[in-house]
Amino acid sequence: MRGDPIAVAPLLPQLDGVLFDCDGVLVDSERITSRVWAGLLTGYGMPTTTEESLATYLGNSMARCLEIVEDRFGRTPPDDLLPRFYADVKVALATEVTPVAGIVALLNALEIAGVPYGVASNGEHDKMRTTLGATGLLPRFEGRRFSAVDVARPKPAPDLFLHAAQVLGFDPSRTIVVEDSPLGVRGAHAAGMTVIGFAELVAPERLLAAGAACTVAHLSHVLPLLVPAPASAS
Repeated sequence: MRGDPIAVAPLLPQLDGVLFDCDGVLVDSERITSRVWAGLLTGYGMPTTTEESLATYLGNSMARCLEIVEDRFGRTPPDDLLPRFYADVKVALATEVTPVAGIVALLNALEIAGVPYGVASNGEHDKMRTTLGATGLLPRFEGRRFSAVDVARPKPAPDLFLHAAQVLGFDPSRTIVVEDSPLGVRGAHAAGMTVIGFAELVAPERLLAAGAACTVAHLSHVLPLLVPAPASAS
């Protein structure tokens, strides 16, 4: 079945912790932000559909998105494109965003199992505060939120993941990352971490090609890949 896990036992014999991407993994925000971005580009005479926006800009930092716009349309993006995007998307996210199905149960289970976790996102801190706040997830990540603005290079460079691991005390070789974009998978893989690809918006083959150890179609499939199942009573 599309995106089903290809591993049936914990991926690491020793696990220090888990790092989640934010957009598309913790919060169901990618379609919202892609719709807003596509609408603004179209309004500036650069026709873009929501589907094209998802396929082209998913997982990129905003600085990289501006570079892509210039490459695609052959002109410098308007100066007010980013300010308008930030303003419009903040309103849309605050009123529309929801947690990704299965994430609350997964975080609950990790806490019960004593597995620490954090979030490492190419998005800015303000955006994370908006989306995690609107979904009730913000308190779970207090002191454990990491943005590409914190490091020299965004995903797909490994910098963000290595920074998060250092702060949280995770050994990269004993860290699991849950990512939904090939860019994020590449960055985590380059950091020496084991990646579970969440194949909700991107075909599992693309995530595996980027370096994911396995893919899942639903976050309920993640926990068995992280912690051993309890022994059954004889």
